[in-house]
Amino acid sequence: MKLFRAILLFAIAAFAPGKMFGCAACGSENGQIIGSPMVDGMNLGILTLGTVLLMVLSAALTMLIYFIRKSEALEAAAQKNSPLATKV
Repeated sequence: MKLFRAILLFAIAAFAPGKMFGCAACGSENGQIIGSPMVDGMNLGILTLGTVLLMVLSAALTMLIYFIRKSEALEAAAQKNSPLATKV
């Protein structure tokens, strides 16, 4: 199944029309607009958005890891202090 998906994706990419590979930032077929300040600003905006998204997702992942470690530490402490715990 994965091989079929890979072959299908390759076929779509290989036989796709040229307009499909246009500039995502400017959306224009004009080659002179690529160096314009408006396109540079759009690219900087995309980079900024990606950076902010990466920072927010990293913070959420860090918080999740902290909660997991804290939960494991509390559980270990509770088992250690439990009167039902057997010492081997």
